[in-house]
Amino acid sequence: MKKFIKEFKEFALKGNVMDMAVGVIIGAAFGKIVTSLVNDIFMPILSLITGGTNVSGLFLQLANTETPYASVEAAKEAGVATLNYGLFIQTVIDFVLMALCIFLFVKLISSLRKKQEAAPAPEVRKCPFCLGPVADTATRCPHCTSELPAPTLK
Repeated sequence: MKKFIKEFKEFALKGNVMDMAVGVIIGAAFGKIVTSLVNDIFMPILSLITGGTNVSGLFLQLANTETPYASVEAAKEAGVATLNYGLFIQTVIDFVLMALCIFLFVKLISSLRKKQEAAPAPEVRKCPFCLGPVADTATRCPHCTSELPAPTLK
């Protein structure tokens, strides 16, 4: 049992697991931000465009009753089955915005990584006689022993 606990501690405290835990927590908070963006900003704008209709409240009454219900809540209280396509539309918008935000974030991170890539290696000095690689401070070629011109300092 002690070996099991020791292995579990090693696993749980690895850097990757901790990074993943932080990512999940930040992702959950980010999801709340995007959900608020959809519910509090985009859906009211969509409601204005559709003439004041609350898109998230759109539904079809599946039961064949004579009473039309004004809202999903009223239909549920009466025990009538509903098809809540408005909530589905809202969830799709939520997903699209979340995917767009993640895409933009990944694109930003990858562009920052490209800028941080190491500078290209300096050009290797070559012997003008045998074209072998020579140290920058060498006065003779180690391959053909030719005398080299003095190196230029950069």
